[in-house]
Amino acid sequence: MESLNLRSGRRGPQNDNDTGQHETGQGQRGQRGQRGQRGQRGQRGQRGQRRGGVHGDRSGGPEVRRRAQSQGNNRAQSQGNSQRDADRQRGGRGRGGSRGAGDERQRFGGSRNEQPGGAERQGMRTGEAGIGVRKEGHTGDRREGRDEKRDGAGPRKLGYKTLEDLSKTEPSVVAITLSSNPGFQALLDETPMRPDLTQLVCLVLSKAFTARTDRSTLLHLANIIKESKFLDTTLLHNVGGMMSDSNPARRAQYPQHLENILAILSEVVSIFPASSVTKVSMLVAMLQASISTLRSSGLDIPSKIEEQMENMKGLIEHLQEKSREGTLHTDKDKYALLTNGDANQEEDQGDFRNIPIYPTPEEFQEEHRPYLRPNLTSQRYTNTHLYLDTHFRLLREDFVRPLREGIQQLVQNQMDMGRNDKRVKLKRFDDIRVYFDTRLVVPKCTHTGLDYIVQFDVQPLKFVRWQNSKRLLFGSLVCLSHDNFESFLYATVSDRDPKNLQKGQVQLTFTNESRNMLARIQTDQLFLMVETTAYFEAYRYVLEGLKEQTEEDLPFQRYIVECSTNVDPPAYLRRKNVYDLSPVAKPEHKTSIRPFNSLEPKAWPDKEKLGLDESQMKAFQLALTKELAIIQGPPGTGKTYVGLKIAQALLTNEGLWNNTNPAPMLIVCYTNHALDQFLEGIHKFLSNGIVRVGGRSNSEILKKFNLRELTHSPNFKRTLPPHLRTAFNQIYRQLCDEERELKAQAMKLECSLKGVIREPFLQRFISQGHWKSLHSHPVEESLESWNGRNTGLMMKWLGLELTNFQQREPETANGNNAEEAIEVDDDLIAIAEEAELIQAERMIDDGWTIDPRADGDDKKKEIFEETVEEVEEMMLAMNLEKVDVRAEQNEEAWQIQRDQRRKMKNKIKRELGKSSVMTEQEENSVFDVWALNLEDRWRLYRLWITRYRIELRTNALESEQAYQNTADRLAEVKRQEYLHVLKKAKVIGMTTTGAAKFRAILQNVRPCLVVVEEAAEVLEAHTITTLSNACQHLILIGDHQQLRPSATVYDLAKNFSLEMSMFERLVNMGLPYVRLNYQHRMRPDIARLLTPHIYSELENHPSVFEYEDIKGLNTNLFFLEHNHLEEEIKDGKSHQNSHEAKFVVALCKYLLLQDYKPEQITILTTYTGQLHCLRQQMPASDFSGVKVHVVDKYQGEENDIILLSLVRSNPQGKVGFLNIPNRVCVALSRAKKGLYCIGNSGILGRVELWSNIFHTLREKKQVGRALTLCCQNHPNRQVEAISAEDFKQAPEGGCTQPCQFRLDCGHVCTRVCHPYDPKHKEFKCLKKCEKTLCDQEHKCMRLCHQECPKKCPIKVEKIIPQCQDTQMVPCHQDPQTFTCQEPCKKLLPCGHPCDSVCGKPCSTKCIATVILKLCCGHSQQGACFYKTSREQPECKAPCKHQLKCGHGCRGTCSKCYQGRFHNPCARRCERLLICSHKCMEPCTRDCPPCRRPCENCCVHSNCKRDCGQPCAPCIEPCAWQCPHQSCSKLCHEPCDRPPCTQPCKETLKCGHPCIGLCGDKCPSKCRLCDHEDVAEIFFGTEDEPEARFIQLEDCGHIFESTAMDQWMSDANQGPEEQVAIKLKECPRCKTPIRKNLRYGSHINRSLAEIEMVKKKINGRQSDIDEKRGSLLNQWIENLNIGEIYVQKEYMEIRENLAKTYLTASDLWILENKIDFLIRVAKLREVQKEKMLFTDGYMFGQSVQQFMSWLNNTSQKFTDQQVFDLQRELQRLSLLAELNVRCHIADTKGQTEKMHSEVEDIRHALEMPGQFTEQDQLNVKEAMKSLDKKFPVTGLGISEEERKMIVSAMKMPPGHWHKCPNGHVYIITECGGANQRFNCPDCKASIGGVNHRLDTGNQVATEMDGSQHSAWSEANNLRNFDLQDF
Repeated sequence: MESLNLRSGRRGPQNDNDTGQHETGQGQRGQRGQRGQRGQRGQRGQRGQRRGGVHGDRSGGPEVRRRAQSQGNNRAQSQGNSQRDADRQRGGRGRGGSRGAGDERQRFGGSRNEQPGGAERQGMRTGEAGIGVRKEGHTGDRREGRDEKRDGAGPRKLGYKTLEDLSKTEPSVVAITLSSNPGFQALLDETPMRPDLTQLVCLVLSKAFTARTDRSTLLHLANIIKESKFLDTTLLHNVGGMMSDSNPARRAQYPQHLENILAILSEVVSIFPASSVTKVSMLVAMLQASISTLRSSGLDIPSKIEEQMENMKGLIEHLQEKSREGTLHTDKDKYALLTNGDANQEEDQGDFRNIPIYPTPEEFQEEHRPYLRPNLTSQRYTNTHLYLDTHFRLLREDFVRPLREGIQQLVQNQMDMGRNDKRVKLKRFDDIRVYFDTRLVVPKCTHTGLDYIVQFDVQPLKFVRWQNSKRLLFGSLVCLSHDNFESFLYATVSDRDPKNLQKGQVQLTFTNESRNMLARIQTDQLFLMVETTAYFEAYRYVLEGLKEQTEEDLPFQRYIVECSTNVDPPAYLRRKNVYDLSPVAKPEHKTSIRPFNSLEPKAWPDKEKLGLDESQMKAFQLALTKELAIIQGPPGTGKTYVGLKIAQALLTNEGLWNNTNPAPMLIVCYTNHALDQFLEGIHKFLSNGIVRVGGRSNSEILKKFNLRELTHSPNFKRTLPPHLRTAFNQIYRQLCDEERELKAQAMKLECSLKGVIREPFLQRFISQGHWKSLHSHPVEESLESWNGRNTGLMMKWLGLELTNFQQREPETANGNNAEEAIEVDDDLIAIAEEAELIQAERMIDDGWTIDPRADGDDKKKEIFEETVEEVEEMMLAMNLEKVDVRAEQNEEAWQIQRDQRRKMKNKIKRELGKSSVMTEQEENSVFDVWALNLEDRWRLYRLWITRYRIELRTNALESEQAYQNTADRLAEVKRQEYLHVLKKAKVIGMTTTGAAKFRAILQNVRPCLVVVEEAAEVLEAHTITTLSNACQHLILIGDHQQLRPSATVYDLAKNFSLEMSMFERLVNMGLPYVRLNYQHRMRPDIARLLTPHIYSELENHPSVFEYEDIKGLNTNLFFLEHNHLEEEIKDGKSHQNSHEAKFVVALCKYLLLQDYKPEQITILTTYTGQLHCLRQQMPASDFSGVKVHVVDKYQGEENDIILLSLVRSNPQGKVGFLNIPNRVCVALSRAKKGLYCIGNSGILGRVELWSNIFHTLREKKQVGRALTLCCQNHPNRQVEAISAEDFKQAPEGGCTQPCQFRLDCGHVCTRVCHPYDPKHKEFKCLKKCEKTLCDQEHKCMRLCHQECPKKCPIKVEKIIPQCQDTQMVPCHQDPQTFTCQEPCKKLLPCGHPCDSVCGKPCSTKCIATVILKLCCGHSQQGACFYKTSREQPECKAPCKHQLKCGHGCRGTCSKCYQGRFHNPCARRCERLLICSHKCMEPCTRDCPPCRRPCENCCVHSNCKRDCGQPCAPCIEPCAWQCPHQSCSKLCHEPCDRPPCTQPCKETLKCGHPCIGLCGDKCPSKCRLCDHEDVAEIFFGTEDEPEARFIQLEDCGHIFESTAMDQWMSDANQGPEEQVAIKLKECPRCKTPIRKNLRYGSHINRSLAEIEMVKKKINGRQSDIDEKRGSLLNQWIENLNIGEIYVQKEYMEIRENLAKTYLTASDLWILENKIDFLIRVAKLREVQKEKMLFTDGYMFGQSVQQFMSWLNNTSQKFTDQQVFDLQRELQRLSLLAELNVRCHIADTKGQTEKMHSEVEDIRHALEMPGQFTEQDQLNVKEAMKSLDKKFPVTGLGISEEERKMIVSAMKMPPGHWHKCPNGHVYIITECGGANQRFNCPDCKASIGGVNHRLDTGNQVATEMDGSQHSAWSEANNLRNFDLQDF
């Protein structure tokens, strides 16, 4: 039976709807890792099995969704605004299976190199092999996977009993089990299926679809149903069978069964309308018939079913109508890429739930005005719906308005500036941040799914300090558009690294809808990216929560909505109200406190026993006895202390509130710090049962309670329900598979960002002409190396060789300030940047998400990292990330200094970051890539990289969607696991952000008791969504007079009261609350600043009166006045004041010198810009430990001493938010013992609050223009500090008097007065040491505080015994062991002095410069040691040889191999070819056919052949039609209609009329918007008011129509043009005109003539085919020898001969190469069989050199090249012959005798220079002379003597034989061996028996030419030629 885990066909990247595409069968995915054995994926992808893709499966308009939701089916719940796509079950694919990239490759035309180079293939193998590591998920539960199969036959089907048990469980359990179990898929494909089993399947499916929280799981389940036989076969038979069924029991179940079927169909068709509508429509028709039949037979069908049936029929008819209209699209892009033509998204003012969360294009229109109501702060709401509606609209508008107004401003600016990007890029916008030239770079697998690394143009943002900038923070919303915001995509920032941001890179998570649209957008598309400042994630989750919140489920409506001031006790206290507070009491009173009735005020124990003051006791009572309690805690009053008392009381009396439906207590805090603080307090009395959600905790105590830690504990997996363990393992394995596929692509994509890619990997994306041009440049034999590796040709071409780079880039020495600034920053104090603090609160770390690597071991990660390194090493010529790594390098390796490395690194970064690329038209005009300037080389390189990336991105699209779907499903399983943990907890702690994000989980946990700390800082909407309808008790703790919630839009905060928290609103509405009145923090002087100016009353606890005074200052509180102006920060709206920063830093240093610890001091500032200013003046060596914060991030904190910089000081008198009492309250209430403020009192005093504060300060003279510094040691010495300079009068914290303290060493302290270290225990004496070290009485040279050396290091004169030289030797050292440093006085053998020192051995290589006589005959300067070395330097003498082409050779003696093989002529031909291109070949006699991509095209198609090949004529009908004229010819024929002269009636995008003519393509320019361009005079008629224009499509230039018509007419041709056959050219740029309907007749006539010439140049095809066949036969004939000795090159010949199109020139090259290869193969055969080892080795080196010439990329077999090769081959042939002679001589022992002659011949053959014909004659003469002295036969006799002996013996052929050592003997009679003797010369056995020769004996062919022994007539006849008879 077919496996149910068949995957659906891959969807093409441009297809919206189901494509039905599938891959060929048996694709078991390459059988990697035996996946079929472990993942139940075998036998999938049978040939021809069609699976409708999940991708094109949802209806386009929102109205379809609404109709689907309004069917009356209770199970079809609203699907929200973020529906996820179901996981696609992909068709099986072999490892080499097609990935659908063919279309993309086709773009690059035939000129691209089709096959990847060897390096790239190796890279693919390495990249995929390295990430083939498998991870198993939960290791403790593998048996489930094994139990799924039976005997390897695929997954086991779920049985009836299993389904029956499953139907009794929760819907979420049903959904997860069915969607993840392969056995269920197998069951659905079973046919036929029993009726009872069919009914049960429908029952469990309908129940699964009622699970509201598991959307991705349900989408996957719906896809399984859609793709199964159950939907199109089983259900059809089952429904049809109802009509004839007479079984009463079954008939009684039919109504429920019908309802279940309708529920299933409703879900499937609403999720996948496009691909399921046909199947469902058939079922609906069958259902209608069955219902009618059943009703007529007497069965009662409920009206609800009939109503559902009617709704379903209406939906099906609607979808079918849209399908017929062609408008049935996917609804994945519900909010993403919305266009103005999409369905109307008008907000319904009656119901906020119909308003989409994401803004729509209509909202960005100028006239759009949202409907808003203000938050009611002084009266009650009339109803709950109005309350929810108000907060939803206000909160949504808070993040939408900045985006809307910013985009409107941006679009308007683009229109005003005429789309001039330069001016727009420099403009700053108020509400948005704009990023230009944004593009998607590489997908990245993360724990939440798929993210993208996005690259933007960083040049306009060079001024941004990314470390502190609020730009692109985690969770920020960005909007990307490529069409001026007609459509757009939404994404959020998922990760930010300041280092990557400096490079213009950020990581984004796209919304589900936007991600689905990415497949339809061109992969290299550039976007305009806009960022809104709002933290969108928090908005999104709260808005979703408000939409899901029903009016009846909102708790505490009586107080929140109706604002009733009569608060009741919690519902649980009405049942039982006895509290036991003994655990809360002070230790001495624990036993005396008894349980009491909490609702009786008099029954409560005394406050003293509980350790509370009066106000704290009131708050404590209120919190325990009222269901809604509000507690205000001013600074230092102990609100956290009280909150913990309340929590302890509730938890120790848990039986009161948690006995009926057990649920945990929920603690919600605004910040992570406050949450940690509160939970740590709870942990003191509750050791277990705490769960802290979110990983941004700094508490070691709470680490074990973190949700992430709890779910990774050893026991956790055992406690999970089986269905979750099984689902996790199944989905996790699938995720690993998807991740592995994706990473293989992503790895190579990332390489393109990390450095310069080696040229072999780009070969397929470079035109053949450019590839050859790149390799034709004379390249050094040894390219420079980077980290010990050859850098490759690409680095040289890009000008990145060290030598050239150093000469070219000196001016960039200071161009690295961004990077160097970071390095300098390392020495400054570490300040928690505001960006980091904001992110820390936003990021809810891994506790709620699934990390695929969370359970993996480090070894696999290490393997993957090693694989990445291998791929990078192989692909990158330079890796920017490892540019500083120092690999082992030999002496000749490229050594590069640190500053040069940095320059080069930044140069490459800048170039890779640029977005400008060369156009294809520009590319085609380039003949010599080496002739380009560096800027154009980089532009061309970026074009190649773009093509490379497009292909990789296209291939990765399918894997990306599959990975995201699987990650979504896995995340839902993990959420179920976390829910399992949270329900068992006693206390759950979350931040408000976390509570908003995971409100769906909280709704399931249903906490009945919620405590909100810092409640006054939380927006009311956040508090609402934290509550569930199970909440019975809500406690709000905070202080609305400190920090309030922050809104993005000031107008909404001020005029709509958005910034008012629920806490503050309820206090204002008169609900009972308690304010804590005793502060325990501030000394009374500081507390006076708050009372009564901010708080009406605030009493001091006795402890604050006991603080000591601040040392070194005459006051504990002071406000320093000044009037130094602030500076504005360029990026953002912040400010800085350098005067204040310097003063505060100087004061901080002064206080540290008073012996205060750094941890006791905190510097606060009111603006983030001041943070950086402060940090720049605080080196870590002096200030490490001092805290520096912005005020808003320091609420809840305190310190002994606070230094406050208020920053604002300007002529306008603006104080910014310093006029907000809340912020002032926080700033002034952080100090315990000392508070010192600095600011401009002049402008601050205009604010009433500050004026009152200054009045209070003046009462005790605590304000002024100078701060008085007091010396602790000399109280009468004081300094009035006005500025930082004044602190120099107390350089060490005291005064300027000398210290004069006598130290233990006897010296006097050299410092000035210092209050720290009064006893000088830590002081280090810096005077010279007076101790003696040796008997010579040498003084110690160290400082007094340093330890003296054990051996005397003083240098004295000593005589070195070995050389008697006098040297300065350390006193303690024996001169015998000292290395004499005098220059060596010896002479080297060459006569030059030694360059070493006397005590070291003499150098072996003399480096003195001398004139060298090289073996080539030239002389040049070089190191002396070359004279005696076999190694020789490279000869640099110019070649000057005249080549066969007549040009002079430009090579050198060395590069031309001493004239043996010359560099090819580098002169460019550049003759104009028939196709209008220039010939790109170097110096050629006959230009070959053009190799560029053919540019001929029409409106129907493009020619994909090489330009030199004949084009196939287009036979489509001519497209030149207009209302006035039409052409009846075919496209390639001259048109039979005249050009139309009527004006075009179209309107341009700018709104002005088109300036073109009817029937022509509209010009892109406007007469008004682009007046200067259009009216520019060229022909002279352009400025006429009624002038009409034509735009040439080939180059884009615009011309006046009448003049252009005249230019194109035949009558306008000059004498030369009438003769030349070529295309007409653009009058401006001379670009050939190929594509233009108006001039189609002229173009077609010219092209027809050109095609005739092409055919003539290429030769007759019959002749080419004949020649091809002849060469193929020659290749086959020599295959045996070629395959053995020149295999690689010989096989390439066969591949080239098989190419579809070959020219005569191509065949000429192949013919030459075959001939040379065959001759080389024969030489190698001789080398192997007939040469001595030494001779053979040296000969092989020469042959290898010859092969390198033969295989040279510039080898075109020109006259010169053929001549050189032939001469060298002649030399090699004679050398081979000589070596064979030597081998024969060696066997005869004659080597010594002929040594002299052989050496002479060898010298002649190995002489430098070309082997001339005269050299050849001389060698042949010498060989003949050698033959005479030492005959070739080896017989030791002359030829005449041999003939005489053979004649004398008168024996027929076949009687002469030789022994194993070559000595000749004769066998008489029949010639057959019948006797055995010993050779008289060598005693070897000769002869044999039974006509068989002994081993080693053979026929002596050299005597009479016979080949066989003549022991029979038949044998003997074989020695003769039969033609002789």
